[in-house]
Amino acid sequence: MVGTTPRKERTICFDLEGPLSPQDNAYEVMKLMGDDGARIFEMISRYDDIISLQGRAGYEPGDTLALIVPFLLAHGITEADIRRVSARAKIVDGAITLFRQLQTEGWDIYIISTSYEQHAHHIGRQLGVSEDHTLCTQLNLENLGFALSEAAFTLLNEAQDELLGLYTDLESEKTDQLTRRLDELFFQQLPALGFEIFSTRVVGGERKAEAVRTITAEKGISVRDIIAVGDSITDYKMLNEVALRGGIAVVFNGNEYAVPYANVGLASIDIRFLSLICEAFTQHGKEAVMELVTSWELNRDRFANDPAVIPNSEVSAGIRAFLTSHAGNLPFPYFHNVERADDRKRAEIIAIHKRFRMQVREDAGKLG
Repeated sequence: MVGTTPRKERTICFDLEGPLSPQDNAYEVMKLMGDDGARIFEMISRYDDIISLQGRAGYEPGDTLALIVPFLLAHGITEADIRRVSARAKIVDGAITLFRQLQTEGWDIYIISTSYEQHAHHIGRQLGVSEDHTLCTQLNLENLGFALSEAAFTLLNEAQDELLGLYTDLESEKTDQLTRRLDELFFQQLPALGFEIFSTRVVGGERKAEAVRTITAEKGISVRDIIAVGDSITDYKMLNEVALRGGIAVVFNGNEYAVPYANVGLASIDIRFLSLICEAFTQHGKEAVMELVTSWELNRDRFANDPAVIPNSEVSAGIRAFLTSHAGNLPFPYFHNVERADDRKRAEIIAIHKRFRMQVREDAGKLG
């Protein structure tokens, strides 16, 4: 590895849903409405993808969590319900081990999440991350409920029935119908009844990139001095910000919206392997990280067959022991140098990531 001065500053920013917990909390909360709630969420999530990729002014990826608020209110869902759903959320394998190691080594860990605060703070506590290091979506359903009139309740019930009639095939011509109907609901009808959808400010898209800039400015460091980890459309602007400014942008079990904007890929059912990237970055900077992931990418089959052949400079004793003890029982991780990938290679990386994504996140893996 390149012999540069070890970094004194160690800062890492994680998306929550995907890298740290497989649950999509808002999706699970909407399921409290039954199958209809799950379907409504999937349609609004699809709508979110569509208008995010259109680059609609004032809209950011992840604003789904603002769009579903009136449906939560209409169905009497409370913050206590959100906490109850969060309480059954799992932690991604290896995350607790990884965080303990990073904390022992002096890393300053942040969570930057679209998740409602009731969920993000719960997961953060389990990982030893304080609330002041958890940047997430603030939600006060009690206050918002006062803004939803009786006419709005009626409107939402009618809209829900219409939307469910469009559910059968979101990839067909009904996608255009869906977009038009939701445009009308969120940007015309509800505001006309006095309910302002975007009073809930979701931490997604550009707001995640803003959070990274704010963190680095407050710490007096550069964006190139950090690692950011994400997996979905809500993270691509954060990943792009870090990658373009010379930092390490890691996509973990990402989808097609996130992979192209990272410079490093990690596909695995266990996130503890991220520690190798952190160690390389701490000791020798970005160039060493890119050398590490390239070597693992080129030698993956050989390393998988016998972890003993992995050079000491490319694996820690703990990771080697973990691989050896789980040989044959754990899918071997994939590292990728996404920065140098052409279109064909990028498509291959996305396919690999999607496979791991569905294994780790299950139903939530299909969401953008």
